[in-house]
Amino acid sequence: MKPNKVCSLVQLIKSEVRISKTYYILLLFCLIGFLSFGQNREVKRADEKAVFTIRGSVSEKGTHKPYKNVEILVNGGKYVTTSFDGTFDIQAKIGDELIVKHPDFETIYYTIKSNERINIEVVDAQQSISRSSRNKSDFKRFNQMIDSADAYLKKDAERSIKFIGDALNVNVTAAQSAEAQELLGDIYVFWKQFDLAISAYRISLQNTETASAKLKLAKAYLNNENFETSIATYKEIDENTLSNYEKTVWYEGIGDAYLKSKKFDDAIKAYEDGLTVAKKHLIAPKITDLNSRIAQVYSEQGQTSKAKGYFTNSLNLAKQENKKRAVEEQVKVAEFNSENAEYESEIVLRKQALEGIKDIETDSIISNESPITSQKQNYKIGNAYLLSNDLTNAIPYLEKSMEEAGERGDLDVKLDATRKLSEVNARLGNTEKTIAYNEEYKDVVDELYARKRQEISQAARFSRNIAEQQNRITSLESDRALSKSTYELTQERNKSQQLIIYSLIGGLILLLITGFLMFKYIKQQRLANNLLALKSLRSQMNPHFIFNALNSVNTFIATNDERTANKYLSDFSQLMRAVLENSEEDFIPLKKEIELLNLYTKLEHFRFQDKFDYTIDVDDAVDVEEFQIPPMLLQPYIENAVWHGLRYKRDKGHLNITIQPKSKDEITITISDDGIGRSRSKALKTDHQKKQNSKGMNNIKKRVAILNEMYKDKVDVTINDFQDMEDAGTKVVVTLKKD
Repeated sequence: MKPNKVCSLVQLIKSEVRISKTYYILLLFCLIGFLSFGQNREVKRADEKAVFTIRGSVSEKGTHKPYKNVEILVNGGKYVTTSFDGTFDIQAKIGDELIVKHPDFETIYYTIKSNERINIEVVDAQQSISRSSRNKSDFKRFNQMIDSADAYLKKDAERSIKFIGDALNVNVTAAQSAEAQELLGDIYVFWKQFDLAISAYRISLQNTETASAKLKLAKAYLNNENFETSIATYKEIDENTLSNYEKTVWYEGIGDAYLKSKKFDDAIKAYEDGLTVAKKHLIAPKITDLNSRIAQVYSEQGQTSKAKGYFTNSLNLAKQENKKRAVEEQVKVAEFNSENAEYESEIVLRKQALEGIKDIETDSIISNESPITSQKQNYKIGNAYLLSNDLTNAIPYLEKSMEEAGERGDLDVKLDATRKLSEVNARLGNTEKTIAYNEEYKDVVDELYARKRQEISQAARFSRNIAEQQNRITSLESDRALSKSTYELTQERNKSQQLIIYSLIGGLILLLITGFLMFKYIKQQRLANNLLALKSLRSQMNPHFIFNALNSVNTFIATNDERTANKYLSDFSQLMRAVLENSEEDFIPLKKEIELLNLYTKLEHFRFQDKFDYTIDVDDAVDVEEFQIPPMLLQPYIENAVWHGLRYKRDKGHLNITIQPKSKDEITITISDDGIGRSRSKALKTDHQKKQNSKGMNNIKKRVAILNEMYKDKVDVTINDFQDMEDAGTKVVVTLKKD
């Protein structure tokens, strides 16, 4: 063979070897990538498993003697120690490994298989523990009842509370009573009975002080809107007694209390301190939550750019946790975008949330009360398109929302979607569809009204049943507390004295509970009466206002001024539409009220052009979006100024409406005219006019009084003469506080 042919053959063989090596290397990388992908998916699935609280105990086998200060670790990073009665609570998920360590016994490893209670029994324990006086059957029954109460916590409040009562109806220790009362507080928190939750947590702490009960008590005060008490309770907790996870909960909780109290700087500092702890100890869920919380503070302060930065962080972090957490954060950020009129970004996030909701609903059911239901998101997307004036795209999402809400029995969302569809079709000129949706809207209103009545009845029955169960638990707790004191008093007092003391204390507790329930009932009745009175007063305002306006139209028609009457009617119908839309609200944005005043004053000036001119001046420092005002509050004062002051003035008068800041959270709205004044106007009135005017002004006074009672002196009105002249005029000053 020739040398050049040999060389070519060698090169060919080398080339084939290289190709083979390259092929195998590529194949190896693909295999590694596939395995990594599979592992990542498994990790992701594991991450998406629900995290729940594992309750357990460590005791010596046979004697059931409890072990205290046993270290309980989870491979995910959580860490707690058992209390003096050997019990512990720790957050974990199925598949996690518990590591149980103590110097007196060999380390135990246990894999979590369900959320049931874990009872760890130690063999050949060396530590000497005094014998417990508790009966083994009582110990077992107590744990069974607590586990049952925990299982029904989110399903059936009455049944769960009954199990708490059954758990306390045995020979329990102070620590067991504390555990039962803490769980009772958890039940009340879930069912939004925060005042009862506060009582339960306080009783728990009276029996045995634990960090978890203190944190829950502070949170319950926050949920019950006792913000200063919540802050004080958080500050009483010693940080050194908290685990790293509990520290992040502490910072988050006190930050929430500061935020509700409008102490924004303190809130941000608390959240940032919590974020530092969470990052240091790799507590991923709290890193997400605290980024989101900081964003909310900056959003409330109006620092949009800073809020966006933290919301971007929380969005990215939430995606790494699980789908439900990702969807919750997407919805929260979408609401932020909506408030800032960034509708395009809002729509994108809500569409992403809808995709995530589909995946969540394959494994679980999302209740209608949740903010992440698909019907709510479709409605919000449709509304965003509507606010962007993209009516064509708004319709299918609103229709989808209406359909889903109907299927799932979410009448509140169905009502809103139906109303919006009617509005969109009206704007598009689709008369038939508008009428159809209006009829559908009326049907939904009737259905919703019937359901609300049923819910009120169910709520009353629920409250009665809860009260009965609570009375039983209170009685059992009193029995437990008194049994100890009774034992101590047996050496000094006879049986009759003990019975008298027991009866007096029990009667006092029952009296206090009865008084508390009566107070709560009276408070609810007063609120219901106020709401009914407000509705009645608003319904009286509208006919009075319409009657006066129609009198003006009648005047134009009587003078054969048909063109002017038509123009007036057109503006009047626009005003009436706005008035009726706001007629059911206690408060509307100040911006809307100013628009109504502009339109109304324009109509009055249209008729009395020769009698007065007017100006409406809004100071640039006043943010008309932030302040809320009762609808139709200012219109009667303007009407009085025109009809009873300026109309009778010899020369041309002037009406001036000014809105100025008074302080950081207050503004003044001044309505002044240089008309004939109240005294001369009163002398000119007939008896019928005096009666009608008195009714109108009394209506306003009653509305202001009721609103101030409900919303803590939000509105103040003063009326004085405008000037010291023959035409004294009138000056009305309305002081309005921010929420």
